[in-house]
Amino acid sequence: MKSLDNHPDDPARGKPLSQVLAGLAHQGNSERIRVKDLLDALGNRAIGALMFVFAVPSIFPVPPGVSTILGTPLIFLSVQLMLGLRPWLPAIISQRSLSRGDFQALIRRVLPWLARAERLLRPRLAVLAAPPLEYVIGLLCLLLSVALALPIPLGNTLPALAIGILALGVLEKDGLWVLAGFVAAALAATVVSGVVFAMLQAAVFLVGQLFH
Repeated sequence: MKSLDNHPDDPARGKPLSQVLAGLAHQGNSERIRVKDLLDALGNRAIGALMFVFAVPSIFPVPPGVSTILGTPLIFLSVQLMLGLRPWLPAIISQRSLSRGDFQALIRRVLPWLARAERLLRPRLAVLAAPPLEYVIGLLCLLLSVALALPIPLGNTLPALAIGILALGVLEKDGLWVLAGFVAAALAATVVSGVVFAMLQAAVFLVGQLFH
């Protein structure tokens, strides 16, 4: 498996993620920003960075269906992280775009949180954020992404938060953040499974009432 560490030719090498995202939002003349533009700008850091970008909006309340749209690319990226592959997205996703104004609004929403996180992130306990545990993180993010993509009430915030924390931990090789991500993932699994169980109980009760 090929490592996802920065390559010498990586355009984002050495730059904070917040700086790369702000530059993409405010530089250039194109009217729309494609997912492919993010892939190109982030280089070999794209998996962790894009996972964070796609996860963070779902931490906040979003209109119905948005979490499904954001969860789909997260599934692809999580599989690649799990298998140790280079960042890639199919054209149906990579060619999707936002107007530059909408992208700037999204980045303005993300950057304050990302800037705070970057002040806390640093390489430590790196073994927890490197292969083979990196592949386990990918599997965990895949499960969380599937939960995020499903229309589960209250099923967005905690899975998205866990993915965002794990993505930053992998991105910056910060094992302490990976551990925090594991805790958030366990909490997300507990809440989501509780909601699903309650929904099943309600469905069984309604069916019972119909045939009573």
